[in-house]
Amino acid sequence: MKENDLVNANRESSPLRQFKATSSRPPINTSRGLVGWVRAKLFNNVWNTVLTLCVFVLLYFVLKPALNWAIFDAVWRAANRRQCLAISPDGACWAGVIDWFNNLIYGRYPEPQQWRVNIGFLLGVAWLASLTFKKTPYKVWVGICAIVLYPFLASYLFLGGSIGHDISVFHGVMSAAALGFFVLLYMNLVMRLFGKKCLHEYVVSRFTTLSLRNAKPMAFVTSWLIMSVVMAIVLFRVSLVLVPIDHWGGLFLTFIIAGFSITMAIPVGVVLALGRRSKLPVIHWLSLGVIELLRSVPLITVLFMAVTLLPIFLPADVQINKLSQVLVAVCLFAGAYMAENIRGGLQAIPVGQYEAAQTLGLGYWKTMVLVILPQALRMMIPNIMTSFISLLKDTTLVSIIGLFDIMLMARNIANDKHWLGLDTEPLVLISIIFFVLCYGMSQYSLNLEKRLKVDR
Repeated sequence: MKENDLVNANRESSPLRQFKATSSRPPINTSRGLVGWVRAKLFNNVWNTVLTLCVFVLLYFVLKPALNWAIFDAVWRAANRRQCLAISPDGACWAGVIDWFNNLIYGRYPEPQQWRVNIGFLLGVAWLASLTFKKTPYKVWVGICAIVLYPFLASYLFLGGSIGHDISVFHGVMSAAALGFFVLLYMNLVMRLFGKKCLHEYVVSRFTTLSLRNAKPMAFVTSWLIMSVVMAIVLFRVSLVLVPIDHWGGLFLTFIIAGFSITMAIPVGVVLALGRRSKLPVIHWLSLGVIELLRSVPLITVLFMAVTLLPIFLPADVQINKLSQVLVAVCLFAGAYMAENIRGGLQAIPVGQYEAAQTLGLGYWKTMVLVILPQALRMMIPNIMTSFISLLKDTTLVSIIGLFDIMLMARNIANDKHWLGLDTEPLVLISIIFFVLCYGMSQYSLNLEKRLKVDR
């Protein structure tokens, strides 16, 4: 008892102290500003300081003449090259490039009809831009229709003529279907942005006899068909001026060849890759032969073979323009290289993925489409984008077989009597254009890898 009284007395004499947390330390300041970054990255020791100064000196001696030639001593307005040389003999003559700039972009396409080219490319950009909105319905079908239907609409705008005479009725119907899908797509998107239901969702009630699973797709298809019929009535009554394919050229033609080839490279590559991995000997060896044959020769050889040999194997009454022959050749060439990239991705997929798909009762095609191919394509994004960039640059080879792409149009500047001998400036402009395009594709690939988390 005495011990308990002593403990209680000690507690009353010395009360418990309350815990008081100390103030947290401020975070480490990692931002050093521009001066701090330069000091830490470029002048942090003696060797880096010497190397930085040497690089700055080298850049000075390289960039100063280049800037003087391209900007400070350049001639921007002149009537001909002789006048450029009289004004500034040591500077660039950009006046000739400016004079030919319209031809570099559109080739020999008639200037009063160039608005059709602009609208065609704007429709393509708007079609693909709709995939970036979260509220866009049926994104998978938007992408599929962009591959299947948009080329018909774009070629109708670029080529022109009357449907049934200059253009086949099938081409006109597919163009109307593409335009109807595009109009319905943006009508649904605008209605969703304003918080309303999509246009086809108002038609769902008409399909009450169907199950809920099929009602919305059927309503969407019905709305699409109605819109396509309206667009067909409009297109069949409109007659655009016919512009032959021989007049297409410039950067416009380069975009057509590169865009079509890049779009078709993945489908052709998937078919060849799956065919090479097939257990059926005929399909395996046929796919292997196509891949190895096209990968064993340069692109220029494939182009010459397409232009010279393809007409021999066709009936005498069948005439194919040179652009179509080039598109077929480039698509097969790009598909052969893409097949090896995709095959590498397929081999990197673990066997457990195939076994898991079989456990779920999925067949071969559902396994490939839903499980294997998405992972393989996601894994091979860097290689696929590298092939696309190389394909974009290789499109300049079509100038050798007589197509007036941007490279051939640039060479024609030097043959103009007003700008005779002007070779360097057009090539510099083409280099800048291709650098911007290829760098943009590279940065998009890096951004796509980060969003899809390819490294995980």
